[in-house]
Amino acid sequence: MSHSTVPETPPATPGADPAKLPAPPPPQPTGEPPAPPFAVRRPSLRERLRRDRVMLLMVTPAVLLVGVFQYIPVLGNVVAFQDYDPYLSDNGFAAMLESPWVGFEQFERIFADSAFWDAAKNTLVLFFLQLVLFFPIPILLALLINSVVRPRVRAVAQAVLYLPHFFSWVLVISVFQQIFGGAGIIAQTLRQHGVEGFDLMTDPGIFKFLVTAEGVWKDAGWGIIVFLAALASVPPDLYEASAMDGANRWRRMWHVTLPALRPVIALLLVLRVGDALSVGFEQLLLQRDAVGPEAAEVLDTYVWWNGVRNQDFGYAAAAGLIKGVVGIGLVLTANKVAHLMGEQGVYKK
Repeated sequence: MSHSTVPETPPATPGADPAKLPAPPPPQPTGEPPAPPFAVRRPSLRERLRRDRVMLLMVTPAVLLVGVFQYIPVLGNVVAFQDYDPYLSDNGFAAMLESPWVGFEQFERIFADSAFWDAAKNTLVLFFLQLVLFFPIPILLALLINSVVRPRVRAVAQAVLYLPHFFSWVLVISVFQQIFGGAGIIAQTLRQHGVEGFDLMTDPGIFKFLVTAEGVWKDAGWGIIVFLAALASVPPDLYEASAMDGANRWRRMWHVTLPALRPVIALLLVLRVGDALSVGFEQLLLQRDAVGPEAAEVLDTYVWWNGVRNQDFGYAAAAGLIKGVVGIGLVLTANKVAHLMGEQGVYKK
C-alpha cells in the first residue's frame, strides 16, 4: 500500500517571532480507505416482541375492536356491485352470494341523481365552515386556559368546557331549541318587550352556522384536552430563556407555544380533512325536517333516506364506497401537504 510523504516543518530560527513563522502544510491523504461506520445490529422480530410485549398487550383489545367493527365490514362493499336482496336467504352472507351482479349500475344511478350532488355540495360547505370557524377555537381556548396561573381555576374551566362532549346530540339540540327556538328564552324575552321574536332553529339561511355553533359547544372541549397535553410537554426553560431575551407574552406565544403545537395541529388537520365528508349524521338527521332537505341534506343523510330507509342496500353501499374512496384521497393529499411543510402528519415518509 502506497503512502504519500508529508513534508516536515522547517525548524524554527532561534529568536524568531512564532506568529511570523510559516504555517505547517495540511496533511496529505494517505490513500487508505476510510474506516467503515459502526454497524448497529437490528433486533430480531422475536426480540422486538419480547421488548414491546406490554404495549402490544395494551393495544390488542383496541386492535380487535377496530378490526371487527371497521375492517371486516369493508368486505360487505361488494353489494355495491350487486342488486342485493337480504331476503334471498336467512343468512346475510349467503344472500350476498346469491344476489345478481349489476356491475357499475348503482354508481351510474348515483351520479345521475341531482339530489346526490346537492348533498355533496352541502357537505363540503359545512366542512369548510367547520374548518374555518370550529377548528381554531380549541387552539385559542387551550392557549387561554394555559395562560391562567392558578391551577384550580384552570381545572374548573377545563372541566366546564369538556362537559358538553358527553352530551348526546338530542340533548344538545334541545338546549339550543330552548334558547334560539321560536318558544325559546330569547324569543319570549323579545315578545315581552314588544319586539317580534324569531326562530333560528327553522331558518334554512343560517342553518349551517347553527350546526357549526352546536359542534363548537359540544366538541371544543375535546380539542382543548389534546392541545393542553401538547402544551404540557413544552420545557419551561424555553419560556425562561425567551423572557430573559426580552420577549413579551405575545412573542413567547408566537415563537415558543405555537411551534410546540404545530405538529399536533398538522396531525388533527389531516385527520379532519380526511373526515371532511362526515359532518354529523345524527345531528343533521334530527334537524332535517325543521329546515328541509335543501339545507340539511348531506351525504350521510342521503345514504340513509335513499338507501337504507328504502332498503336499497346496493345503492347505499355504492354511495358509501364513493365517500370512502374520496376520504382516502383527501387524507393522502393532506398528509402530503403536511410533509411538504416539514411535519410528520399521520405517517412518516
